[in-house]
Amino acid sequence: MSIVKDMSLAPSGLQKIQWVRDFMPALSGIEERFRREKPFSGLTIAVSVHLEAKTANLGLVLREGGADVHLTGCNPLSTQDDVAAAMAQLGVDTYGIHGVDMQGYEDLLVETLKCKPHLIVDDGGDLISLLGGRCVQYGERLMGGCEETTTGIHRLRARERARILPCPMMAVNDAKAKHYYDNKYGTGQSSWDAIMHTTNLMVAGKTVVVAGYGWCGKGIAMRAKGMGADVIVTEVDPFKALEATMENFRVMPMDEAAKVGDIFVTATGCKNVIVERHFQVMKDNAILCNSGHFDCEVDVAALAAMSEERFSRRANIEGFRLKDGRVLNVLAEGRLVNLAAGNGHPAEIMDMSFAVQALSLEWMAQHWDSLEKRVYEVPEEIDDQIGRVKLAAMGLSIDELTPEQKAYLAGWEA
Repeated sequence: MSIVKDMSLAPSGLQKIQWVRDFMPALSGIEERFRREKPFSGLTIAVSVHLEAKTANLGLVLREGGADVHLTGCNPLSTQDDVAAAMAQLGVDTYGIHGVDMQGYEDLLVETLKCKPHLIVDDGGDLISLLGGRCVQYGERLMGGCEETTTGIHRLRARERARILPCPMMAVNDAKAKHYYDNKYGTGQSSWDAIMHTTNLMVAGKTVVVAGYGWCGKGIAMRAKGMGADVIVTEVDPFKALEATMENFRVMPMDEAAKVGDIFVTATGCKNVIVERHFQVMKDNAILCNSGHFDCEVDVAALAAMSEERFSRRANIEGFRLKDGRVLNVLAEGRLVNLAAGNGHPAEIMDMSFAVQALSLEWMAQHWDSLEKRVYEVPEEIDDQIGRVKLAAMGLSIDELTPEQKAYLAGWEA
């Protein structure tokens, strides 16, 4: 039984789902095989990913593979109510309502887990956290699962070190088909799409501060530079900082960057990246947003505490008026801006990421009984297969090594 906001919204959601399905050829090819082979027959899969059209498509593909799918979101502001209604209408148990408070959000996760899943797809580690704590009773059939994002992988590895991981998990985020493509090009485009649509302001000529130069930060900085911004990168890793310098970005501590930035975008996966001392020196009308998974990178609570007024400026923009009259603007409550204030990554990007998810779940279903409770890398053959399928779908081809070349690379005699 689904829990959604309004079933009358389903027609709009169905349109969105059909649109993205036309632009996700790799996943369509997997769906065709799943329909024939039913690799998930008799299995229940709980999916906690941003509840919008591309995720809906993944849910439908898994169902075609024979799974009993239960779908929920992984952030209360990224759920799209029309897509949730559409999935419920299509017969997929769906639990998602846009804008619920954190207690309501967790309650929806718990409802999802009541299906007692065999497999899970997690995005940020919320399902695995519940299955290791409040919802341990719903994990009696748990075989394994996959994690979608960097923050979730950090949490899985911490659980593995503490020996409290409830099942084997696949680090989907670390697959080449995911982080090379999704994190860099997906986050780069979708973050700026959301920022520009939300603010209706120029990027060219502004000073953009990107906190974190991992794969997501690289994409955000690259796209800002391409649109004419003066880009500053802040980092804690010396080699990532050096890499940013080699890409002709300015590198400095946030304490310095805070004084000159016009737009700040965090993408670190950490907490308290922009805090009170930074707010104290920022320009009037500086724009603050976050592209990391959780809403703890920009300390919005501290900003509110030091402000005389907190007020709505536009949809998904809050102004915070400080005692000296300056206003700082926060997008999407400090939640990940590309989904809380936008439509997330392009369909062609998520085609590869969700193809990794689908094939990794299939691998987990086949091998779970020989695995330990630890974090596993995506098998290279899955990564390679998805890359080749995506190239073919784009009408591209590449060279292949000859037997002589393979021998040369594998040996030492030459």
